[in-house]
Amino acid sequence: MSVEYILKKTAAPAGAKIDYRAQLNDEQYEAVTARPGPLLVIAGAGSGKTRTLTYRVAYLIENGVEPENILLLTFTNKASREMLDRVGNLLPHDISRIWGGTFHSVANRLLRRHANELGFGADFTILDRDDAADLAVAALKSLGLDPKDKELPKGAVLLDIFGLAASTERSIAHIVQEHYPYFSAITDKLEAISRLFRDRKKADNVMDYDDLLVYALKLLRDREEIRKFYQEQFQHVLVDEYQDTNKIQSDFIDVIAAYHHQVMAVGDDAQSIYSWRGANFENVLTFPQRFPGAREIRIETNYRSTPEILTLANYAIAANTRQYPKNLHAVRPAEKYSKPALICLQDANQQAQFICQRIEEIQEEGVDLNEIAILYRAHFHSMELQMEMTRRQMPFELLSGLRFFEQAHVKDVASFLKFAQNPKDELAFKRIASLMPAVGEKTADKLWQKLAQGADFASLEPPAKAAVPWKQWVETQAQISAPDLRGRASEQIQVVIDAIYEDYMKTKFPNFQSRLEDLGQLRAFAQNFEKTEEFLAQLALMTNVDGGPRQDGPFAGQPCVRLSTIHQAKGLEWKVVFVIMLCDGLFPAKRSVETLDGEEEERRLFYVAVTRACDELYLTYPLTRASASFEDRWQEPSRFVTGFPRGLVNEWKIKPATPSWD
Repeated sequence: MSVEYILKKTAAPAGAKIDYRAQLNDEQYEAVTARPGPLLVIAGAGSGKTRTLTYRVAYLIENGVEPENILLLTFTNKASREMLDRVGNLLPHDISRIWGGTFHSVANRLLRRHANELGFGADFTILDRDDAADLAVAALKSLGLDPKDKELPKGAVLLDIFGLAASTERSIAHIVQEHYPYFSAITDKLEAISRLFRDRKKADNVMDYDDLLVYALKLLRDREEIRKFYQEQFQHVLVDEYQDTNKIQSDFIDVIAAYHHQVMAVGDDAQSIYSWRGANFENVLTFPQRFPGAREIRIETNYRSTPEILTLANYAIAANTRQYPKNLHAVRPAEKYSKPALICLQDANQQAQFICQRIEEIQEEGVDLNEIAILYRAHFHSMELQMEMTRRQMPFELLSGLRFFEQAHVKDVASFLKFAQNPKDELAFKRIASLMPAVGEKTADKLWQKLAQGADFASLEPPAKAAVPWKQWVETQAQISAPDLRGRASEQIQVVIDAIYEDYMKTKFPNFQSRLEDLGQLRAFAQNFEKTEEFLAQLALMTNVDGGPRQDGPFAGQPCVRLSTIHQAKGLEWKVVFVIMLCDGLFPAKRSVETLDGEEEERRLFYVAVTRACDELYLTYPLTRASASFEDRWQEPSRFVTGFPRGLVNEWKIKPATPSWD
């Protein structure tokens, strides 16, 4: 006969309790003190989401919930530490027993206890990305496949395919069809590699990053006793940035909360911008169906931006049809601040000149450069801006990767032109040679020594595995070195892309499409030069003049302007924000507007960009932009900035500088 014995709530320690009413606004207070049950909190940009979650944890503990009965799931360790530190400062309790952390860290904690149930040892190793890529390639080799085969993806791309399949709980075939159609002919090989990769990891008692959630969810689904234990333990599940959850993360939450049904999901559907890496916008929309009786609370008081900026943000996102309607309203007064500025420029160069000049003026007005950011949809949108800032010696830091001209794919393609221009360029030769299968540093050096001693380039004998691509290089090199093409950098770049580099990028880089767009813009930039040597000289200047706050550069330790893709800027804020290149086909991206879901995500991306600004917002678009088709392309302004109601923005008219004849 079984007996059910109920423990009483632990009495709270003596001392003053938190005055929640005094510390929170009405919306936050409603969420923090909500009665038990499923709760969806739509927390708009700048509305104090972290504060709400922090006080909710404190409220639960003050009302008798034991710390170990709380599960707090976040997307970064930093967010988890920040929330738990704040809770610790609010309460005279030991909160170390709270299960708080990222989805993957919580999954790892579960698996350390129960890995043996899945055929792993508790001492399993977690592979870093490089080691996981190496093991994936080893699995490929074990199947008798050649990792140097140019049709097969390299390790990093294999990991992206397998990871996307895991996070979305879809098949390899589905992922290839939707995201990597150029690998459709080898889908069966990719499926075989995936299976062997999984088996090799298990045999080696190792897991990669994606495995942590895959196996944690499998553990809960397949082992009833373990599932019931954790379902009963976690009386309250709190989830940060719920709009960014993917399918497997959402399923993990649904399973772990299936007993108590007390989930507090906090997020903003209007900031769901990561579908390309598996985030599922539907998780927010379907929350009330998956948790019947769920209460919805909107937190719309914004502490970040001016009323004028928020009015524009509200107008912009209102066009989306699939969302939780919300209306951000500002705490800050309206009369002190100017409206967002909408600026039409002649071309991308004038856009860059305007932004730099305006930044210099803003700096003179007393705003620190650290408080200024320039945001864009894609990295190549900032190319002219990086050039202009470098020319003016204006300190800047890229939050979204290397400076444009320092990226590997840009330097690779430039090396082909350098070698065509100067057959004695050892570094250019070795860089290209290293792109070939089975050609490492030593082999490249041996081949170079033969060339330096007078051997004909076409007669060099690379390793057998490199014979076919090497022959293609010889033919391509002859083509771009011919008199009729030798000085025309833009056409040379296109020949290299078509003959060699596009296929190389498909198998080498997970973000192949964005890199291809970069090279298209590099080709457009090259049209500005009459001779290839002038183009290459400009590239050299751009990569040798320091434009960022590096440790050994002229701007080390100085304040600097931040340049970033909008995806990288989410969660950040600045006093002054420029959102640039707002042209249809660029922002929104051309590929994204082919579907309603794609266009609505692009609009959410614009909303995120706008709501990064605290005091001043500048929206810019050029009328023309150099294209790779040998002519300036007329640009239509983005659909996101046309048709604004009268008075929503100030439209600036830009006049070119008047020549001085003194």
